[in-house]
Amino acid sequence: MMQRHDYLKETPSQTAGPYVHIGLAPGAAGFDIYEQELGWDIAGPNAAGERIRVEGRVIDGTGNPVKDVLLEAWQADAHGKYAHPEGGGDVEDGFRGWGRVITDFDTGEWGFDTIKPGPVSARAPLASMRPASEEEQKDAFGRGHQGLRAMAPHINLWIVARGINIGLNTRLYFSDEAEANAADPVINLIEWESRRKTLIAERSERDGQIVYRFDIHIQGEDETVFFDI
Repeated sequence: MMQRHDYLKETPSQTAGPYVHIGLAPGAAGFDIYEQELGWDIAGPNAAGERIRVEGRVIDGTGNPVKDVLLEAWQADAHGKYAHPEGGGDVEDGFRGWGRVITDFDTGEWGFDTIKPGPVSARAPLASMRPASEEEQKDAFGRGHQGLRAMAPHINLWIVARGINIGLNTRLYFSDEAEANAADPVINLIEWESRRKTLIAERSERDGQIVYRFDIHIQGEDETVFFDI
């Protein structure tokens, strides 16, 4: 007979809307509370590295932009260090490495300014994924089990919106880092190579500024790869 544990009931889930903007991005909801919206300044004025802009849309399964999305970004600095006690070292004064943006209510476009992050040392658990035999190790290295090999420059993204019960986690990699991307241990965990391209932001230049385009597809043929974290 199955034992019942009534004291460990699951907490009910709830979608993010419609008050997510009031609580997390009040300026966008028409509330002038802060001098500067929380999470808009990711890199600060003193961070080294290439200044870039990241833009995109979140697209649903019918091909239409979702216009009430909130995204959070977390990244390393140009030296591959996070603004965290376990981030690998010190970062520049003012560098937070974290930001929060919302989509435009009319167009569905989102974007933020930051610096391009550097390669990041892989976390220890990736090393433990190596199989024992030499043949298996060769196969595993070909599929991306790279031990402590550095991860390619990337930005971590978390997406919430009306109708999404659990926030979606994905990564943005850079199209001009093809060699680093090919060796990245996380990208190589994606079995279908055709799916890996959904994590690549395309580089361009506009009015003298470097811009990376990254559209996130929630569903459909080009669905972005999301990670279970």
